[in-house]
Amino acid sequence: MNKAVKTNLLIYLCFILIAAIGSLYGQSIQAQHQFLRVWDFQNILLLFIALPFLFYQSKAGLPDFCEQKTTKQSKWLIPILTGAIFGILDIFVIKYLLHPEPYTELPPFLQPFPYSIFLFFSGALEIEVFYRLIPLTLILLLGKWHKNGKYLDAFFWAGAVLTAIREPLEQMPSEGLWLITYSLISGFLMNFIQAIHYKKSGLLASLSLRLGHYLFWHILLGVYVEWFELSP
Repeated sequence: MNKAVKTNLLIYLCFILIAAIGSLYGQSIQAQHQFLRVWDFQNILLLFIALPFLFYQSKAGLPDFCEQKTTKQSKWLIPILTGAIFGILDIFVIKYLLHPEPYTELPPFLQPFPYSIFLFFSGALEIEVFYRLIPLTLILLLGKWHKNGKYLDAFFWAGAVLTAIREPLEQMPSEGLWLITYSLISGFLMNFIQAIHYKKSGLLASLSLRLGHYLFWHILLGVYVEWFELSP
């Protein structure tokens, strides 16, 4: 096992540890909060499915987690700022324009702070594992094998589109043509950009972009609703 793979495994296991701590934290405060979303043991176990794919990042043409050729800006700064733009846009459209009245309770997409940090970090990790790490690694490995990688770029762009459309379709609102259109376009665009960052700078870049989005849309908005709209 080379050093890069060992680093991939170590970082990923640390991520699982954070998810496990968040699960225990959620269970400890579950009685104090109605509708608290808590990961159970099965959620944690599902994350281990990704372990074999960590061995094949470089073989699939994807940067390892600590790839020396990728800069801090491309791995962290630019993705986080990009995700923040999507998060702020979601707040403006959905909260400010569509739901300007104060909430009477935390909606399902918000959770009490600081527990929200753990839950949404875990949720971001889960999505990046099953929407990008596993499918794109498989697609690119197949692309490298097919005719010795002659159509590798085509495999990547096809994979980027397919993985980008999955989340907005699964989370498409049930009503409101304008909201449905906005959710599909913004959701697809963000996931598509994530696929590009993943190909260029690795999983940490894609995860950073989603965390930048979640920081505003789930965590900071949750703090605002909990501390200002719901406070007595």
